[in-house]
Amino acid sequence: MAPSPTAVPSRSSETRRVLAGTLVGTTIEWYDFFIFAQLTATLLTPLFLKPLSESNPGLGQILAFATIGISFLFRPLGAIVAGHLGDKFGRKRILVLTLILMGSATALIGLLPTYQQIGVAAPMLLVLLRVIQGFSAGGEWGGAALMAVEHAPDNKRGYFGAYPQIGVPLGMILATGMLYILRTAMTTEQFTAWGWRIPFLLSVVLVAVGYLIRRAVEESPIFKQLALRKASEHTPLKQLFQTNTKQVIQAALIFVSNNAAGYLVIAFFIAYTTKVLKMPVAPVLLATTIGSFGWLVFTLVGGWLSDKIGRRATFLIGYALVFVWMIPMFLLVDTGSVFLYGVGIFVLTIGLGLSYGPQSAMYAEMFPAHIRYSGISIGYAIGAILGGAFAATVAEVLLQKTGWSGSIALYIMALTVVSMAAVVWVGETRGNNLHVEDLDEELVKAAAARAL
Repeated sequence: MAPSPTAVPSRSSETRRVLAGTLVGTTIEWYDFFIFAQLTATLLTPLFLKPLSESNPGLGQILAFATIGISFLFRPLGAIVAGHLGDKFGRKRILVLTLILMGSATALIGLLPTYQQIGVAAPMLLVLLRVIQGFSAGGEWGGAALMAVEHAPDNKRGYFGAYPQIGVPLGMILATGMLYILRTAMTTEQFTAWGWRIPFLLSVVLVAVGYLIRRAVEESPIFKQLALRKASEHTPLKQLFQTNTKQVIQAALIFVSNNAAGYLVIAFFIAYTTKVLKMPVAPVLLATTIGSFGWLVFTLVGGWLSDKIGRRATFLIGYALVFVWMIPMFLLVDTGSVFLYGVGIFVLTIGLGLSYGPQSAMYAEMFPAHIRYSGISIGYAIGAILGGAFAATVAEVLLQKTGWSGSIALYIMALTVVSMAAVVWVGETRGNNLHVEDLDEELVKAAAARAL
């Protein structure tokens, strides 16, 4: 009897290429995305919103954080386009295209003139490039998650699916670490004048590396099954909303808390600690980088654990930790101690990792194969809008209105209750069949024979 198309030996060279391709690609994509978020918190407001930052710094910071959220609004469009094409033409080629698109937009940000040089055209061009980044990010995650999960043995889907997930903390570590190095290697005047452009321009090198690695990865075996039964003749997007709208909503709600809390770490805390608490920028960046290693490690642990005790239980443990840690974390951050700030971030990332590691596997198990790319991409993108898109903006508004950082904690806790309810609503998905429905085995054998 022929082996299952997904029964890939875990130590095979192809398995290593798949995991490397999904990990490197998502790391580069999120490095690109996070460089902007990190610099928005510390520098881009005076460079691109100069008049407003001088006349009303508080409003300027709110609008700067809003530029992060604008890109999220275009994630669903990227998810729709990439998901539709990925379900019709394959996961691999779409992943290569999204990587190039993201990298090009990021490098162009590094070449943009500032407000002082070209006036109002500067923020307009910045927003346009952020839209392109959001479009690209909307299509990236779903394809990377499916390449990992659909290559995985059935009992290791969670662990394999955690590899594209750790691209988020790795991208953040790279972005924050790069900014820390530049901040300490040059004067403030040099960094403000031209140094901030370097991490954006480095994206060209990273994308070239990612492109070569992703080109070497085999197409998903489950998509090969779809191709054999000519599933590309179907209209996956139309079928998705005819039959699986509930799953799209569930996927979105599951993600809102993790994404919102994550963007506090990625964007809000750096601005809050340096501008409100007057902590030095470089040590805060270093503490954020070190704290992010918890996110990386516990994302892998979350994927592995979900293969042992189930996706639902792992999600709920992670979200319970996020919920109970929110107020203690803000108490630590508000001390103004860089060390205690780092401790607060690290403990938060334990919950973030456990509620992020199982996501690829759980989402893949929620949708049938022929609409899977569309389903998980759109659900993820909508969840990102409801969660992280304006989390930093909401946090800044709450802080300015209440003067109490605990109000931000309550906001995240409320979102966490929503996500926990959505996880319970979905139920356990571990063990669900990922294969093509009602596949004609004789068709597969005939096609394989013709290929010999």
